[in-house]
Amino acid sequence: MSRTLLRGARVITMAADRPDAEHVDILVDGDRIAEIGQDLDAPDTEPLDLTGRVILPGLVNAHLHTWQTGLRAVGADWTLMEYLTHLHGSAVQHYRPDDMYVSNLAGALNQINCGTTTLGDWCHNSLTPEHADAALEGLVHAGIRAVFLHGTPYRDPDLPHPLAEIDRLLEGPVRGHELLTLGMAVQGPQYSSPDAAVADFRAAHERGLIVSLHQSGGDLAPGWEAVRDAGLFGPRTNVVHGSELPDGWVRTLVEAGVTFTSTPENELGQGHGAPVTGSLLRLGAAPSLGTDVETVVPGQILTAARIALAHQRGLDHARHRRSTGTHSNTPSVTAKQALAWATVEGAKALGLAGQVGRIEPGMQADLVAVDTRALNLWPAHDPIAAALHSDIANIEAVMVAGRWRKRDHALLNCDLGKVKDRLQESGERLLHAMDTV
Repeated sequence: MSRTLLRGARVITMAADRPDAEHVDILVDGDRIAEIGQDLDAPDTEPLDLTGRVILPGLVNAHLHTWQTGLRAVGADWTLMEYLTHLHGSAVQHYRPDDMYVSNLAGALNQINCGTTTLGDWCHNSLTPEHADAALEGLVHAGIRAVFLHGTPYRDPDLPHPLAEIDRLLEGPVRGHELLTLGMAVQGPQYSSPDAAVADFRAAHERGLIVSLHQSGGDLAPGWEAVRDAGLFGPRTNVVHGSELPDGWVRTLVEAGVTFTSTPENELGQGHGAPVTGSLLRLGAAPSLGTDVETVVPGQILTAARIALAHQRGLDHARHRRSTGTHSNTPSVTAKQALAWATVEGAKALGLAGQVGRIEPGMQADLVAVDTRALNLWPAHDPIAAALHSDIANIEAVMVAGRWRKRDHALLNCDLGKVKDRLQESGERLLHAMDTV
């Protein structure tokens, strides 16, 4: 196994017992972080001088419908209802397995390019086993770490999740793959009958899988109480959006260990309702973050972090002025908290908190090097802020499980021209099919 010694950078470990940023070396041995410290003596290593850079844990995009990459930006002006009508009412039926493959391949490569090393791929267009296998193949060929959240197009509320397919994936394509984990993207208590919702949660619990569900604005359906009364909400439950959930329900779910994933740019723009961030922070909890749908918004998780931070600060400033009549003298949320939402909290939401999200010995070597020598970040007085304010052009290098996937600002081991051509062909065919429905 290869050994790499990273020197010269300022390191943001996101570990609770270390400084916000520090000048330390990182020794990578195989797929794991072996040691962190100053002036490490590590023979038989490949040294790499990263002076002028900031190293942080690989970013986590906890919620992305990667299968929509081929239709990127077609719905930039869609409301939520228009999105549901055009995508789920029309486009899904025209997807072929090859469309799933190239969208997941291109979408995952883009995530790596943006500094994301772990992806929550919410794949609710697994029309057939061949569609699911093709989507998984795209993730594997991209080289990203992923939790493949298997889902299907919206169906009868009384129909439970297809468990035969879950078991097939567990025993086949996902089994033993070092970068893949399986989860269930269920219709959830909002869109299933109480019996079906309970059955899905129980099936996920029996298999030890993350169960993830959508919920956006409006009155809660009876399935919520059914799942709660069955005692099935817990740390492996992930609520996506959670917009406008009553405070009492947010408290109940947080106390049960449930995680939340907010996709703030999409939620604010399409009409999901106000992001759940403030409700969580008031309870001592925090959201993870996703970018949701590239048919509507771009897929940069750091953009999502900045929007979530600015939106919550804006709400808190307004609340302070209403209650005191003056401006607040201190920020209610910090840049480091926002960065944690895109690292530590994302890992927690996907059931990977013991593997990724922090730079510590024994953790997976998922790392991002940000080039702070660029004009938009220099001088980088605050490494935390520099990392949060960085863009694709600043993401110099990305490592997943000890393997470089991006170096010198370029993705490795992929024919981008071929991928882009296939993606364009797929997207144009799907758009034509949508226009003719």
